[in-house]
Amino acid sequence: MIREQLEKIKNQALSELISAENEAALEELRVKVLGKKSELSSVLRGMGQLSAEERPVVGALANEVRAAVENALAERREIIMKKIGDAKLAAERIDVTMPGKAQRRGNRHPLGIVEYEMAEIFRTMGFDIVEGPEVEYDYYNFQALNIPENHPARDTQDTFYITDNILLRSQTSGVQVHVMEQTPPPIRIVSPGRVYRSDAVDATHSPNFHQMEGLVIDKGITMGDLRGQLLMFAQRMFGEDTKIRFRPHHFPFTEPSAEVDISCFACGGKGCRICKGEGWIEILGCGMVHPNVLQMSGIDPEIYTGFAFGVGIERVTLFRYAIDDMRLLYENDVRFLRQFR
Repeated sequence: MIREQLEKIKNQALSELISAENEAALEELRVKVLGKKSELSSVLRGMGQLSAEERPVVGALANEVRAAVENALAERREIIMKKIGDAKLAAERIDVTMPGKAQRRGNRHPLGIVEYEMAEIFRTMGFDIVEGPEVEYDYYNFQALNIPENHPARDTQDTFYITDNILLRSQTSGVQVHVMEQTPPPIRIVSPGRVYRSDAVDATHSPNFHQMEGLVIDKGITMGDLRGQLLMFAQRMFGEDTKIRFRPHHFPFTEPSAEVDISCFACGGKGCRICKGEGWIEILGCGMVHPNVLQMSGIDPEIYTGFAFGVGIERVTLFRYAIDDMRLLYENDVRFLRQFR
């Protein structure tokens, strides 16, 4: 009787396997036939009623049934998985002969292009590139640069205050102070970055713009070293025939100070629309670091001297690409930006 039951269980399981089309159906069948509460387990629990001679025979037959069902389950699972894989491949099939979709590629912003090129020029001249915080203390933005409270120079650098002592930096010179405080001479750095001033927006002004300021401090640094470095920069940036000239000026943090003009790269100094007929273009401010600035940063002005300069990246970009309105750099008009690919 038990033998007949075992044969029936095997035949029924093998028959039901043929109609199983997914893994869930296979698992359901496995639990039904081979699980703890299955008919096979129930039959095996009744072997205690058999004689000692029948038990080995029935036990061997039960093992054969279990093995046959397990092997059939494995074979059916392999068939089902192959069908699923084939269906997935068919659904995801790609026609490799079809033309591809053109990818829209971006390009660097003109300000980014010019800033990178300027930084590379100074880097190859031995300068380190140093960045600093845009939110700065009043001390680093003004006081440590020889611009005490109520100094008239603050009017031209009116910026945005967060508290009485914290502001959005109006120049990247604060980075130089941080470096002077933390690094003993010799120092040779440029500090590019965004700065803020309370200016109305027009063709040549913006409340936020970009600067790159440089600082060199060592023993025996002179105005001649400053001129040589700036001439090399101008020639590499605007062309080998570029000339520079210094005009006396005043900055609180340098003494002596100068404004620097370059010969117009468009007309070679003859006079044109870009240079407004003058043959020269104002490009940056510079000078020898004021002894007070050195002293406040812990550097002995009796031993060390240095020079500093600052150039507006927007100004260079406008001249470089003959752009007549700075607002174009911030409006993010894709038609304008595509020209700089």
